[in-house]
Amino acid sequence: MKAVWNGITVAESDDTVVVEGNHYFPENALKREFFTFSNHKTMCPWKGQATYFSLLVDGEMNPDAAWTYADPKPEAEQIRGRVAFWKGVTVAP
Repeated sequence: MKAVWNGITVAESDDTVVVEGNHYFPENALKREFFTFSNHKTMCPWKGQATYFSLLVDGEMNPDAAWTYADPKPEAEQIRGRVAFWKGVTVAP
């Protein structure tokens, strides 16, 4: 699977975990040069607290476009160390 934004692949892996329709990529599949800090956080009742990354591609920012659960609840352990995308990021084979 590839995660693409603005025509640039920002993550790629054959090992994704699908939860609620979202592909979670292993952290080592991220092309780190396109990721930047975000202080945005959300809470999911069954997964726990999500922290976010913003994408910066060719000078264009996509705030809070990726998220991860650094310390997921036991029911969501399969997504520990993985990152998912939204906000215009296309995930496809």
